[in-house]
Amino acid sequence: MHARIEWGQVRVIAAKEFRDRIRNRWVVAVAVIFALFALAIAYFGASQQGEVGFRSIDVTVASLVSLVIYLVPLIALILGYDAIVGERERGSLELMLSMPITRFEILLGKYCGLSAALASSTVLGFGAGLLPLAAELTVRDGYHYAGFVGSAILMGMAFLSISMLVSVLALDRVRASGVAIGLWFFFVLIFDLLLMGALVLSQGRLSSNAFAALLMLNPADVFRLLNIFSSEQAQSLYGLATVMPGGLLEPAALLAIMAAWVVIPFLLANWSFKCPSR
Repeated sequence: MHARIEWGQVRVIAAKEFRDRIRNRWVVAVAVIFALFALAIAYFGASQQGEVGFRSIDVTVASLVSLVIYLVPLIALILGYDAIVGERERGSLELMLSMPITRFEILLGKYCGLSAALASSTVLGFGAGLLPLAAELTVRDGYHYAGFVGSAILMGMAFLSISMLVSVLALDRVRASGVAIGLWFFFVLIFDLLLMGALVLSQGRLSSNAFAALLMLNPADVFRLLNIFSSEQAQSLYGLATVMPGGLLEPAALLAIMAAWVVIPFLLANWSFKCPSR
């Protein structure tokens, strides 16, 4: 369907989006926030047990997972909610569409540029946050931490896809921002409460397969599972290993589901963006 994509056009749009985030110091600000939280959790994460100092990468990642689930989806949703509706309100969208560029190329370019900004701030922030403790890390710790950062970027890209869909469908920026914040509340705060309520109301009749399937409907939970099952120590902290089907304990399966969360909302946004009314 998009066999003749002009990648040069996509790169131009992506580069502009990325430069805009660099120019307004968005990347630096988010990177600093991530770095401070990563260093604080790595060094002071065990203070409640009367210990201060780096304990292990498993404990650090398990603590950072909860933080990332709150911060990264919010940042991604705020980053992309006005990508299209903002251009429409400013009148610049009609100007772009009058040029030899397709709607898909505009959408893909904006998504790639915003994803690059999000990925850069995440890598810089979490990398700098653990840099002072580098001497205490093993090679295995480095790979584990890199996997955690990579999964955080994937989750951010999933929520960025969702925010692009919101931006295409929204009538104005105010409504788009409201929907974006509402989605953050739903996926990060409300979804798990509803799931726990369903478990209680089912009185044990909800099977582990059904429970696992419901968890897959939330990219934040997929991210959590990716990082829980990468470590036996983290599994013991969360206690989910006994209720999850064996097939979903495989990182490859969870990565495939996260990839679907990245691709499907973007394709829906592209389909809606091509509608004449948009």
